[in-house]
Amino acid sequence: MVDFDRYQLNNGLTIILHHDSTTPMVVVNVLYDVGARDEQDQKTGFAHLFEHLMFGGSINIPEFDTELQKAGGESNAFTSNDLTNYYDIIPAQNIETALWLESDRMLSLAFTEKSFEVQRNVVIEEFKQRYLNQPYGDVWLHLRPLAYENHPYKWATIGKDISHIENAKMEDVKSFFKTFYTPANAILCISGNFNKHSIRGQVENYFGDIPGNPKPNRPDFIEPQQEKYKSKDIYSDVPAGAFYYAFKMGSRKSKEYYFGDLMSDAIGKENTSLLNIKLKKELELVSEINAFITGSIDCGLFIISGKITKGKGFEELDKQLWKILDEIKISGVGDQKLNALKNKIQTAKAFQEQGLLNRSINLSYFELLGDAEDINKENARYKEIKNNDLSLFAKKLFVKSNCSLLKVHQYDSEK
Repeated sequence: MVDFDRYQLNNGLTIILHHDSTTPMVVVNVLYDVGARDEQDQKTGFAHLFEHLMFGGSINIPEFDTELQKAGGESNAFTSNDLTNYYDIIPAQNIETALWLESDRMLSLAFTEKSFEVQRNVVIEEFKQRYLNQPYGDVWLHLRPLAYENHPYKWATIGKDISHIENAKMEDVKSFFKTFYTPANAILCISGNFNKHSIRGQVENYFGDIPGNPKPNRPDFIEPQQEKYKSKDIYSDVPAGAFYYAFKMGSRKSKEYYFGDLMSDAIGKENTSLLNIKLKKELELVSEINAFITGSIDCGLFIISGKITKGKGFEELDKQLWKILDEIKISGVGDQKLNALKNKIQTAKAFQEQGLLNRSINLSYFELLGDAEDINKENARYKEIKNNDLSLFAKKLFVKSNCSLLKVHQYDSEK
């Protein structure tokens, strides 16, 4: 059980306080309700660019990390299609340093040309190194627009095209900040051994005077139900042919998320999973195979991916994979396997909750989903799932008309 208090400042900033007296540390976590999904079609990659810009200095602080390190702290951040999250880990007695730093950059970044150019070049280099010049690096640049028709999930967090960041203007950056980096669009979660008597006053002192603009309106992107099988072949300098089957599934808030999480573990997470046993060990059609879900806040994807064994073909793999998926529709994964998976998930979540940072991030995330209290309801939602639920889920999920397949061929495979 994760205990916490929750309230809201007058400017709209949501505050979550989770006290833990067993640690000498404090985590100050700020989640902004903005991700790649909030970008314009021809101006993508901005959410990720901002993750970098937020460390480039603000009104009173030329270098964010330098000040935090002086107080014995460290920081990091991550961006997804749905959100941007910043966190600071610092000794509890120096909590005000983290509060000062986060409030100052929420109030206003410095927006210097130097910082803008430095961070733009960092992101461009990351785009080249991780997505363009690395084997299989461009997979999501092809798979997302193949799987999604209308939703902005159809581009990756890094952006649709490198030119969007190359051509970004300072006014674009300032407009993005003004729209999304506001108190009403953020969740501040403080976890650890803070002073329970003074913490609210400290929060009010640092964040209370930040102007409160309305939370930005987010359009309801309606992703149509997929009605036909889609496939795409790309050729690349890769060590082995690869495949990515993407199936549309429900949102993070739906029951399908939990079905998909259990199903992906059952069929493709470990060496003892169904696809590993059948396709890798027995038929030797693949050198590796995995299954996972994206867990997107809106419509998500269930992915089956892997590498083809040298000398084997995509056609035989495809035939055998669909045969296995058809069997799952009938029998599910079995009660014994399901119960074992539930126990593993419960153990993993209990282990995860031992970490102060994980608790802080998860509290913020569940609040974004609708209610931080849901962090304490996850295990119950997994426990109530029956094998028949997974069978019915598979019948809906694993159909050709709900599938988008990306095949990555070696250049020399066609010679």
